[in-house]
Amino acid sequence: MDSGAYLLEMLDIEKSFAKIPVLRKANFSLRRGETHALMGGNGAGKSTLMKILTGVYKKDNGTILINGSPVDITDANSAKRAGIAMIFQEFSLIPTLTVAQNIFLNREIRRGGMFLNDRKAIARSRTILDELGVDIDPRTLVSELSAGYAQIVEIAKALSQNTQILIMDEPTASLSETETRSLFQLVRRLKDSGISVIYISHRIAEIFEVCDRVTVMRDGVINFTRDCRDVTVAELVENMLGSAPATAFAWHERSNEIEGKPLLAVRGLNLPPRIRDVSFDIHAGEIVGLAGLMGSGRTEIVEAIFGRRAADGGTIMFEGKPIASQHDAMEAGIALVPEDRRRLGLVLDHSVYDNLLLPNLALFTKAAFVQDGKALRMATNMIAKLGIKTDSPAKAARQLSGGNQQKIVLGKWLTRNPRLLILDEPTIGVDIGAKAEIVRTIRAMADAGVAVLVISSELEELLVVSDRLLILYNGAILQQLLRKNIESEEELHHAIQGHQLGGNHDAVAAG
Repeated sequence: MDSGAYLLEMLDIEKSFAKIPVLRKANFSLRRGETHALMGGNGAGKSTLMKILTGVYKKDNGTILINGSPVDITDANSAKRAGIAMIFQEFSLIPTLTVAQNIFLNREIRRGGMFLNDRKAIARSRTILDELGVDIDPRTLVSELSAGYAQIVEIAKALSQNTQILIMDEPTASLSETETRSLFQLVRRLKDSGISVIYISHRIAEIFEVCDRVTVMRDGVINFTRDCRDVTVAELVENMLGSAPATAFAWHERSNEIEGKPLLAVRGLNLPPRIRDVSFDIHAGEIVGLAGLMGSGRTEIVEAIFGRRAADGGTIMFEGKPIASQHDAMEAGIALVPEDRRRLGLVLDHSVYDNLLLPNLALFTKAAFVQDGKALRMATNMIAKLGIKTDSPAKAARQLSGGNQQKIVLGKWLTRNPRLLILDEPTIGVDIGAKAEIVRTIRAMADAGVAVLVISSELEELLVVSDRLLILYNGAILQQLLRKNIESEEELHHAIQGHQLGGNHDAVAAG
């Protein structure tokens, strides 16, 4: 292999924690002006490899070459000097500062070495944004930006530091379809300008659309590196999982019979400024998908059902009783797994045990004292039931992969034996294996009589898991469709764009 052909080479990289190998002679290369996908299951070693490249961790063994010359990356500053920057899933921007202030944060441009030169910072920011081909006013507060524009500001911030290697971690996780398309165009412009991108994503379709090569990791080892045009989806999945693609992540028609009164009845729900006159039912044992464009009001609806958001009109009835608060919802047996698991679903610095116990303290408390033995048995059983990969219930949730964090959020609600489980983007940022496990869990709960309401921006996921779909468009339920009558992802995409599906796509009564 000609070293001169590569901008970056990571050779025989090794890393262990507490004498447990996490990376074993990992080799990764990156060409100039290339977008290179890095894939693997949760816990495969992707994050560790990239944290070594960005100076968060120190490698135990191995060599890193930039333009053929060895570099010693020991901290974040040495990574920046080498031209390496990473954009994480959780943005690092400060909402109360402007775009320009964020771009030059901690590197403020000054006059005479003392006073801030805002005018020059704004001008330089505008130049960088113009080079990216985007129209963002550098004087705008970040809090006023959409997720897509915030992502672009993160990129601009990285490029202001003479970045030549840009690492993007799940860059489309919080973006709408339109914003995702804009991001892909931006990645292509970065390539054309000679900047190399390492693209980490669990969304396989994106890899084939925007990347040149793909490297797959499993158990801390590089499985293979191939040109994207020379590999199939099935090969990627098999190499990530170590087996053939999981059949659980495919739709199977369920034989549940919907009878009697609905468990949940929503009538005339209004939630300004988007939602108006929304009505639908969900029965016990039914899995209902809520489909709509990002920003269409999906999350607002489920937050109202859970009592987290006050409605401006309409009713939410559960078994004939009104839901007016989060306390009402929890007492009735409603559980919500939120979209932002790290901010709303977990206390990241607390242990797996603490997070599983937190909403269930009343179940494990006697005379004001926690029954530690009983609670620990609960946590241990839930870890085993959901396959949460942790060496101890005492391990901090922050140290686990995204898929395992999601399982903790799911597990803490399953302990309460919910009657209605609401899942907002349940598999965001998790690998195909964890997705299949979560789908199996959802089906098992529905088979046991639990009603399930699922939101997902991934249409494939909605088609895999749902018995019935509610199509949300312009703040209203446009139509309700049986999953068995939807023949393709393209048809569902057509529906959420506001088009009525005709032919054999019989609408389902709203109740």
